[in-house]
Amino acid sequence: MTTPRKNRRAVMAELLLLANPTAIRVRSDGTSLDVNFDSIAELRSWLHLAGLDGPDVLFGKEHQGADSDGRPYRAVNAYPTWHGWKIYAHATEYTDRGAHLDASTTDRLAALAVA
Repeated sequence: MTTPRKNRRAVMAELLLLANPTAIRVRSDGTSLDVNFDSIAELRSWLHLAGLDGPDVLFGKEHQGADSDGRPYRAVNAYPTWHGWKIYAHATEYTDRGAHLDASTTDRLAALAVA
């Protein structure tokens, strides 16, 4: 579905109202945006709220890997056109839960935070 082109500020404002991206960048071509999300669920939620979850939206294959530190992740890309802008949306979520802080460390950090 093709929609009329909105100006950059309007598109960014609507994106922020619908979703919680971690980054939005205008690409050097001036006609497309890079948008990053913290999770695949947040990316899919934005696509749904923006009315972009139809069968014509191109998705990159969901893939798994490990970052340079060896931390495992899942990632997905989506490439819709929205309000006349090509969108390069990306979400990465880490699949390990990470180590929990021990009680002593948590207490010391809490004390520092309120100091």
